[in-house]
Amino acid sequence: MNIIPGPWELVIILVIVAMLFGVGRLPEVFGAVGKGIREFRKESSTAEQNANKKADTSTDQPAAES
Repeated sequence: MNIIPGPWELVIILVIVAMLFGVGRLPEVFGAVGKGIREFRKESSTAEQNANKKADTSTDQPAAES
């Protein structure tokens, strides 16, 4: 099963998007999509760094003796 669309599928998708939003609004729409992707990547990398820091600090502490 091929998940990546071929060139004709991409052309059809772009034509449908152009019909829905209009050619004049395409830069605005794609700009908003790009901004959302950048924010998602930034937040996910920040969350990953915080999780790594938390894991590092929890493994550095010695276990309590009973």
